Amino acid sequence: MSADPSLNIFHPVIAEWFSVRVGMPTPIQKASWPVIASGEHVLVTAPTGTGKTFTAFLWALHQLISGTWETGRTRVLYISPLKALNNDIQRNLIFPLTELRRTFEKTGEPFPDIRVQTRSGDTPPSERRKMLRFPPEIFITTPESLNILLSTQSGETLLSDLRTVILDEIHAVIGSKRGTHLITAIDRIVPLSGEFQRIALSATVHPLERVAEFIGGYRLSGDPEHACYLKRPVSIIKSRSEKEYALSVRYPEPDPFPTVDPWAPMIKLLKPIIRQNRSTLIFTNNRRLCERITLKLNASEKVPLAYAHHGSLSKSIRELVETKLKHGELKAIVATNSLELGIDIGALDEVVLIQCPPKISSGVQRIGRAGHRVGKTSRGTLFPSHPHDILESAVMTARILDGRIEEVRPVEQPLDVLSQVVVSMAATRTWNIDAMFAQIRSSYPFHSLKRSHFDIVLNMLNGRYEETRIRELKPRILIDPEDCTVSIKKGATLDLFLSGGVIPDRGYFHLRHDQTRGLIGELDEEFVWEAKIGQCFTLGTQHWKIIRITHNDVLVSPTPKAPASSPFWRGDAFNRDFYFSEQIGVFLETANTHLDDPGFLDTLMRDYYRDDSAAGHLIGYLSRQREATATDLPHRHHLLIELVKTGPGGVPGNQIILHTFWGGRVNRPFAMALEAAWESHAGVGCDVFAGNDSVSLVI
Repeated sequence: MSADPSLNIFHPVIAEWFSVRVGMPTPIQKASWPVIASGEHVLVTAPTGTGKTFTAFLWALHQLISGTWETGRTRVLYISPLKALNNDIQRNLIFPLTELRRTFEKTGEPFPDIRVQTRSGDTPPSERRKMLRFPPEIFITTPESLNILLSTQSGETLLSDLRTVILDEIHAVIGSKRGTHLITAIDRIVPLSGEFQRIALSATVHPLERVAEFIGGYRLSGDPEHACYLKRPVSIIKSRSEKEYALSVRYPEPDPFPTVDPWAPMIKLLKPIIRQNRSTLIFTNNRRLCERITLKLNASEKVPLAYAHHGSLSKSIRELVETKLKHGELKAIVATNSLELGIDIGALDEVVLIQCPPKISSGVQRIGRAGHRVGKTSRGTLFPSHPHDILESAVMTARILDGRIEEVRPVEQPLDVLSQVVVSMAATRTWNIDAMFAQIRSSYPFHSLKRSHFDIVLNMLNGRYEETRIRELKPRILIDPEDCTVSIKKGATLDLFLSGGVIPDRGYFHLRHDQTRGLIGELDEEFVWEAKIGQCFTLGTQHWKIIRITHNDVLVSPTPKAPASSPFWRGDAFNRDFYFSEQIGVFLETANTHLDDPGFLDTLMRDYYRDDSAAGHLIGYLSRQREATATDLPHRHHLLIELVKTGPGGVPGNQIILHTFWGGRVNRPFAMALEAAWESHAGVGCDVFAGNDSVSLVI
């Protein structure tokens, strides 16, 4: 009998091992295990560090170890958005499996051979072929690799005996086309494998009911012409424990004697934080700033204080950085959202956010990396880089503390994703058109898909528009009108494999070592276009000199410490959503009313800050804004329109600026509509530019 009653559902040896090696189950584990053991589909949401991932895996391990699930076939499919996280999960599973094997052997009980393998774009072809011949019991992959597998008959065979599918960090994909691409692939496995349990995990997702419907999808029954759909029920298990935060916002006092480096005051504050902590994780919102802050932190140091970590660094460099911090060989990492999810980098004392994150859920995820244990407090400091950033940071801290995050909305009926799904389905067999349509509608994002829209996509893929001479519109499928079937056209499967799913091709150049040809990272094509032979720049805490540039590669060699710039990447822009933007508008409305109140500073200090400098600078910033416009601050009930009698950069012209504070996700489509309306009514065109806080018309 185990120490905790919640462990009694497991094999006695597993329960004993857990009690000795892990300890008491967390509240979310106690609540989840009986539901998972009953076979229900579940959505588990709990703060970071509460053991959600192992919660999902332990029952599956019990089923494999006890022999309930026969080994020699893939029984567990685990999917996360990041290749790095998948590698982490593999390591974190192999360790307990090794210990459990030893424990079972000591008791004289048999222990089956349970293999854990990952597949991604980095997996060598030889390993991929071996997985197909000898399927691992636990298979770990990404949404993109899963879709590629389902485009081959051998991949379908690998996935034909599943019992459980675990969707980790579901919040990271559900609001984008990657989520649509993922869940349609999950639903396509059902005809191959039969019904299996779905377990979704997240620390920051809302609303839970909508996410549960997305995960569950629909059971399909009946003939294709009269298909019946029944929602799969998904149980929601939410942690009742509240995460404790220790947050502060610090605004570096501007240098009274300005230098050429505007970041110097912030670096001056960052270094003591790094030195007083054992380990610190510093987040930035883009790769260029990540490299710039790393360069400045290490500029006058004999030994680097921090290493950079972002998606344009090679896998080997990122793993080295993660290992160094975890083993105490490095004091800090400066990262983008590449470390926002649960990659294991050891215990963190504090998280620092340079500039406000684009989403509240991102702020929760990032700060939650510190104190990544049950009952631990997550320490976080926000460093705004300019007065307007203080405004966003004020709202961010308040929403993190009260747990109010933005809603996620799955992308429904994206026809570009539908095109990929159709080609992928046709790649493995000839489909009856009605049956294909019925199968696609079993997924939540396409459940309301109209047959007319489906037929339009089929006709496009069949070559209806190939005479336009647009290469992308060449035929991918063959439609037999007599049999009403769809099959693949020769060569289309290869196009599908090379497409990259729904992740756009940024046209990056490979950065390689001139001597070894080893991959260092990736560079933006615009940066490469402007670069010159002999130019020096810094990437990944190392200075490089450009030796040669080819059509696809930039060859570099290490160079001694010297004045160097950091690269830039154009794909780093974020569109703030409407919810966060509306919260900023609510704050501005309150500030507009109470800005002159003597107690407003104390209110900011109490509700948003632990730093009087940041609060004081915000009041000064808002006061200057109101004085300059001689009217109320822009807020959710006050649209401020500004006329500027010069064009951008001082060129001749005029600008009309709408201070909307609606966020880029609203402003950008609004700007397109505004541009069309202006041209229609004025008879002349105008340039329209949209940001997160405003829309500008250049006339």
